[in-house]
Amino acid sequence: MNPHRQDHDHSFRSWDGVELFYRAWLPESNTDRAVILFHRGHEHSGRWQDVVDKLDLADFALFAWDARGHGRSPGARGDAENLGVLVRDVETFVGHVSRHYGIPIENIVVFAHSVGSVLAATWVHDYAPKIRALVLGSPALQVQLYVPFAIPALRWLLKFKPKAYVNSYVKAKLLTHDPAKIASYDADPLITRRIAVNLLVDLHDAGRKLVDDAAAITVPTLVLTSGADWVVDQAIQHRFFERLGATVKEMHVYPGFFHDTFNERDHHLPLNDARRFILEAFAQPRYEPSLLDADRNSATQREYERLANPLPALSGRRLVYGLSRFFMKTIGARFSRGIKLGVATGFDSGTTLDYVYRNRAEGLTPLGRLIDRNYLNAIGWQGIRLRKIHLEKLLRRAMSELHAADKPVRIVDIAAGHGRYVLDAVGEPSEIPASGVLRDFSPINVEAGRRLIAERGLQERFAFEQGDAFNSASLATLPRDATVGIVSGLYELFPENGPVRASLAGLAAAVTPGGYLIYTGQPWHPQLEFIARVLSSHRDGKPWVMRRRSQQEMDQLVAAAGFEKIAQETDPWGIFTVSLARRLEPGHA
Repeated sequence: MNPHRQDHDHSFRSWDGVELFYRAWLPESNTDRAVILFHRGHEHSGRWQDVVDKLDLADFALFAWDARGHGRSPGARGDAENLGVLVRDVETFVGHVSRHYGIPIENIVVFAHSVGSVLAATWVHDYAPKIRALVLGSPALQVQLYVPFAIPALRWLLKFKPKAYVNSYVKAKLLTHDPAKIASYDADPLITRRIAVNLLVDLHDAGRKLVDDAAAITVPTLVLTSGADWVVDQAIQHRFFERLGATVKEMHVYPGFFHDTFNERDHHLPLNDARRFILEAFAQPRYEPSLLDADRNSATQREYERLANPLPALSGRRLVYGLSRFFMKTIGARFSRGIKLGVATGFDSGTTLDYVYRNRAEGLTPLGRLIDRNYLNAIGWQGIRLRKIHLEKLLRRAMSELHAADKPVRIVDIAAGHGRYVLDAVGEPSEIPASGVLRDFSPINVEAGRRLIAERGLQERFAFEQGDAFNSASLATLPRDATVGIVSGLYELFPENGPVRASLAGLAAAVTPGGYLIYTGQPWHPQLEFIARVLSSHRDGKPWVMRRRSQQEMDQLVAAAGFEKIAQETDPWGIFTVSLARRLEPGHA
């Protein structure tokens, strides 16, 4: 018989200051291994007690939260601003467990169920944590809504009622065959039956993203699913598993099980598989595949080559994209200021980005301003503006930490565009003096950056130079005493890793040990094909075709240059990331 493990109540402060509740089941002696549990939608941490006991991992610490809006955590029931908020909560919670209990991230297993599985998998996809293993129970990659066109209808509802709710149709008898579990579910006052419509739509979108880009997940992964699940789609779970990038992966389907896989009558079957998988993960050194050559052989390399090649002549998509290009170059460029700039300078140019940052619709006639507003509201540009906010946030953090350590703030940015995000950030904490050198390859951007420096009255502290971020001779002329290096929005535009590694090496030579690097990534983009088929690049007006780098690949490139990632910010959709890394001492592994 498995002994009952006593839980202890705690809370942690999440990324936005909200105190979230969690339970901890600690072993009798200190341990450096942990399992973190994430409950399904509508539930809370207290419903993991039986699983904790049955897993019988006596030498592990186990933790489980109440997601915001659930159980004993604050927030409107079943609600959050968006799914990205919950994913950031996951990042904060795992970081809290690691720091507070002294458990290395490499010794943490994430164990989740249903909606919790989607949150956990999205976190692994977007943040590339170096966890030991991932256990996903009945991942809710696509909820069975049983109403034709339910998701489009819910999207339409949100346009008129941004905060709407629906109640779950799922009764306890559709979750499990176990009478005791059914009774406990029905009697549980902390069960949250409603869910915000925006979260339901976000959940659907996150599931599609995970299936489409499952190759980015390389953590050893165990998928445990129910064979008679009425709540979530099973076929999509199989597609997700087949596309997983993990070399160590297993999937088990339990015949006759309803959705609540870990609370079914024969729940010892999945729990035994989970226990074995977890112990096997710790029986050998943690393995992480090298992605330094992902530009030669990877899912994103094959995706890039597909997008770089034209569609078949008789393809319907080719016709649609052709019409979109025609609209952009004629009506769009004539009436919309933003589209006109994109056509003239490239939609990836510093001039375009500076216009997107300002986010003021301009155009010829009210129609032109309406077109421009629609253009500026594209999800990619929304992500770009959040990227600027995150850049400034992490730059201010680096400045504060350097100032607290009585070190100077000397910045080098090798592809600054107009430099607006740097100058905005250094202007806010006026008590922290900062200086630096900003560079860009484009003379247009250099001139615009110099004007911006003059407008801010920062000529004595900042210089703007022309420079090539991929040229070793140019990089060698950077100051060698920088304490903050920045490279933003550059590497995403170039598919090859060789030039990126050389560029990072040049930055590493400029940043002193203990200094910081701020770098951006683009692990995902829902409009990648539209961009490749319709928009032009600043490079000779060619199609803007990008090779995505997973966050894990980008982090490995940075690590190979001698930096260690210490923080990351991500937009709600997981499109653009901004990371902060610390320069290690030369020779430190």
